[in-house]
Amino acid sequence: MRSNINLFSEFAANWDPRALFLTTPDGKLFYYSDALKLSGQVCQFLIDIGLRAGDRVSVQAEKSVDYLWLYLGCLRGGFVFHPLNPAYTKHELQYFFSDAQPTLVIYDPTNKSLAYEVAVALGVSHLYTLESDGSGTLRENYENATTRNVIEDTRADEIAALLYSSGTTGQPKGIPLTHGAIAVNARELANAWEFSDKDVLLHALPMFHTHGLFIALNCTFMTGSGVRYLPRFDVEAVIEEFSNATVMMGVPTFYTRLLQSSRLGRQVCQSIRLFTSGSAPLREDTFFEFKSRTGHTIVERYGMSETIVLTTNPIDGERKAGTVGIPLPSVDLRIVDDNQQSLPKMEIGRIQVRGPSVFKEYWRKPEKTKEDFTVDFFFDTGDQGCLDEDEYVSIVGRAKDLIISGGLNVYPIEVEQVLNECPMILEAAVIGVPHVDFGEAVIAIVTVRDGEEFDEAQVREFCRERVANFKLPKKVIVLDDLPRNVMGKVQKNLLRERYSELMDDD
Repeated sequence: MRSNINLFSEFAANWDPRALFLTTPDGKLFYYSDALKLSGQVCQFLIDIGLRAGDRVSVQAEKSVDYLWLYLGCLRGGFVFHPLNPAYTKHELQYFFSDAQPTLVIYDPTNKSLAYEVAVALGVSHLYTLESDGSGTLRENYENATTRNVIEDTRADEIAALLYSSGTTGQPKGIPLTHGAIAVNARELANAWEFSDKDVLLHALPMFHTHGLFIALNCTFMTGSGVRYLPRFDVEAVIEEFSNATVMMGVPTFYTRLLQSSRLGRQVCQSIRLFTSGSAPLREDTFFEFKSRTGHTIVERYGMSETIVLTTNPIDGERKAGTVGIPLPSVDLRIVDDNQQSLPKMEIGRIQVRGPSVFKEYWRKPEKTKEDFTVDFFFDTGDQGCLDEDEYVSIVGRAKDLIISGGLNVYPIEVEQVLNECPMILEAAVIGVPHVDFGEAVIAIVTVRDGEEFDEAQVREFCRERVANFKLPKKVIVLDDLPRNVMGKVQKNLLRERYSELMDDD
């Protein structure tokens, strides 16, 4: 990799200024010439107010076109883009702002998170507003900035974006992603998914997350292709846009909700060449039902904030249900046991990775960096999985989700797959809770299909015929909905907290 690289320059080298870049639902059109001009104005404005390369720009705002210009403007100037979930509270923002120490905070004044109050209390130098329609003091100011071709000469190892882990097992950790890391991953993904300037991405993902901000849009930026830009995922709006797009990237929840629409079928999907899924496991029944209804085989892939995308099922070749495909060319991936010894094919262990798109250290947490990296510079993902004979990776869950009951390992996904086959169950999450005798007891939390009457004894008997007794749920609990984060992942940490004393009397 070159020592000097600016991610914006890598992107812009593929842009035809006359080409259509982005279309909004209300019919607004933006060309690549607009992306060049408006991101340049944002960059110049930030320079004019005194920002310097390496300064953090924290953004807690809803998805908008101006959000894109801000991101690209930060890349141009070498500023560190720090996106934050609009759902974060005042308490959470106090931690993020204190840790990232931004020079500039962009916030939505209609949000109740009190970002302004927190930023002022912490002495942040500059504060500007950005509302969901793009209006606010940020636009009012950058529109008056001169348009100069400012692109900071950055090194490949300089930080382009600062993300944070979810913090489900402790304080969130800052994850710096460099210009070089994002560029390598964008290039490999565009190649793996055969993106070209003829493609049009249907973008219904949020912008504060790796999936929507980097994985989806970077394929577009790296190839000069187009975008249909939706403010959020809505089943009917997405189906309406299928005829205008060639690619849709989504989370599993997108696909389960699309399958509930009677409009979903081969005809409405005929212009789409590629559906991808990530950010959470895709159920096999969803995979096969979507293929049956639409004729399309979803490409599942695997990645995380610390690494961007690591593996993907192929465009040409077998797309295996229940797997996340094979490692990208630059990724070294291995499966190891608790003693850091490599395991043979089909044996489950910890997934460790190394490569140019993998982050190198946590933000200001050297001890945590030392803990999560091996002596030969592999990052321990915290995920459990295995490799099959064809080098396809299967994820069985997070290491922290592993249940040890009576000294025996129970992988939640194995029990969940059985429960999901039960006719009365819509979806299941399996957790371990403290048990005085077994150490941990297997508990299932489920939602029930419409029109079905729940019978716990029948569910347990259904499982008894399909899993060993030590994997059998001791209790099955019914909820209306499973708790999820914004990317559709079931929040098992919340379930473990809620039911931590469930087995105290047993």
